[in-house]
Amino acid sequence: MPIRRLPPETVNRIAAGEVVERPASAVKELVENALDAGATRIEVQIEGGGLTRILVADDGHGMATDQLELAIERHATSKLEPDDAGDVDLLRISTLGFRGEALPSIGSVARLTLTSRPKSGGDAHALRVEGGRVTPPGPAAFPGPHGTRVEVRDLFYATPARLKFMKSERAEAMAIAEELRRQAMAHEAVTFALDVEGRSILRLPAEHPGDEGRLRRLSAILGRDFEANALLVDQTRDDLRLSGYAGLPTYSRGNAQHQYLFVNGRPVKDRLLQGALRGAYADFLARDRHPAAVLFLDVDPLKVDVNVHPAKSEVRFRDAAMVRGLIVGGLRHSLAAAGHRASTTVADQALTGFTPHSGIGPQPAPTGQPSARGWSGWDAWAAPATHTAQIIPGLSDRSGRVEPEDPALVIPAQAGTPEPDLMDRPLGVARGQLHGTYIVAQTRDGLVLVDQHAAHERLVYERMKAQMAQGGVARQTLLVPEVVELDPAEAERVADRAGELAELGLVVEPFGTGAVLVREVPALLGQVDAAGLIRDIADDLAEHGAALALKERLGDVCGTMACHGSVRAGRVLSAPEMNALLRQMEATPHSGQCNHGRPTYVELKLADLEKLFGRR
Repeated sequence: MPIRRLPPETVNRIAAGEVVERPASAVKELVENALDAGATRIEVQIEGGGLTRILVADDGHGMATDQLELAIERHATSKLEPDDAGDVDLLRISTLGFRGEALPSIGSVARLTLTSRPKSGGDAHALRVEGGRVTPPGPAAFPGPHGTRVEVRDLFYATPARLKFMKSERAEAMAIAEELRRQAMAHEAVTFALDVEGRSILRLPAEHPGDEGRLRRLSAILGRDFEANALLVDQTRDDLRLSGYAGLPTYSRGNAQHQYLFVNGRPVKDRLLQGALRGAYADFLARDRHPAAVLFLDVDPLKVDVNVHPAKSEVRFRDAAMVRGLIVGGLRHSLAAAGHRASTTVADQALTGFTPHSGIGPQPAPTGQPSARGWSGWDAWAAPATHTAQIIPGLSDRSGRVEPEDPALVIPAQAGTPEPDLMDRPLGVARGQLHGTYIVAQTRDGLVLVDQHAAHERLVYERMKAQMAQGGVARQTLLVPEVVELDPAEAERVADRAGELAELGLVVEPFGTGAVLVREVPALLGQVDAAGLIRDIADDLAEHGAALALKERLGDVCGTMACHGSVRAGRVLSAPEMNALLRQMEATPHSGQCNHGRPTYVELKLADLEKLFGRR
């Protein structure tokens, strides 16, 4: 069969299959065009899940009449400018779009109307494309001084087979809303609006550029809980900058849907970035829990390749190791700065567990009126003296309270040093112990409940980590080095990380093609399946770019040792011991959660307690 040139319409439809996968993809391309055009307000309207109608309107600089026809030609763009020699540098991309494929791809599979009025002056003109057939531009009405309106009707009508792969209208509308939220996160100074079937779904007013405005925008999208439990991230290394917000470990999720990553303002889904994010939280979350984070990476365009995929959702870094190190180091720095802080949602969940009761057991209907002594003296609320429920279990048990008047439980102050008021400390002063497990502490404006075993386990674990960091991980030399057979690519990945693995106590070296030699293993692991460990590490390196398997095993061992070396539940503590534990928690980073991300303490404010008893 002879080789033939494909018609331009067919070429555009092939490109549309890559660029416009679903209605949300079309909205993404059009919104990015608006942002590149300097828009400060972007409005999106959809009908039929975006398959029936999509309208994206902006107040950007617009296009002149002679530019409209160029705009719908394939690989025609205003975002790349040739140099004096006529060459275009595809390595220095500073805009969101640059391929010049979005409008011709959409026009080849839908009915497209492009209306624009240039900011430089002049009348508005419109151009129409139906299934690749272009109608010349003509005068048109335009509701605004300048900008562009792109209307897409009957998406994929020219390729009906694609319609069979679309989801329900509601699912497609949700995907469009999610895409618009992602774009809004990265551009807090731009107003965004979304209407679905004529109903207002999203209204995000412009915020002041900067960290505070960005946090307000994220709060409007992700909720107030994220704002209350987010840590500011701002780290720089060479010409890389990592900024954004990351959630506390106790504010974790069951999936990774609350992880948003941006490179130079572009939403991306990159395994390197996701693996670095997971690695930063490895010491604080169980494998089935995921952190919430919105991170922005600013990098020199020459050091990142965004021309990997037509959808521009994947990137490649020239120095991936530096990028990963910046993310892990920046996140851990922010987590350490949080100290013993735990998420506010812990207290909210605790409060929902309280059930108010007006009495014990079924009560007769009250009769009469409150006496002059007030509600507390209303005898009608009292049950008969013979009611069996009046005998409350545990009422005659030995009290677990710690009375501060008892001189045996008071910590003696040093001579000449005024005794500090522990009520003003973040975790307050210990007042008692419940069930030999939970410490009750009083603060100036509430109370704190501490799980003594989980808290002390975290303290011991952090101390062990510090000791390991100072002296390195002790190694155990294998009597007979073990050869582990791997895929050649896997063996190369493991060998390339030999230096990092050695710091963790695992010494490996290349052994021919497709194999590595294990000479030493971490002594903490004791008897270890070296081959299984290496294969797990190879899988982690392929998926996340980090040796998480080894780190998790070391963490598990340290956690087990910390568990055996910490105070047990059921052990009665004295007041000095309880207060000493509280002070250590205040001084130790990450003490607000155990090794698996569960909270070590719950704080209830006085206002919350008053609400429980109807005082406010």
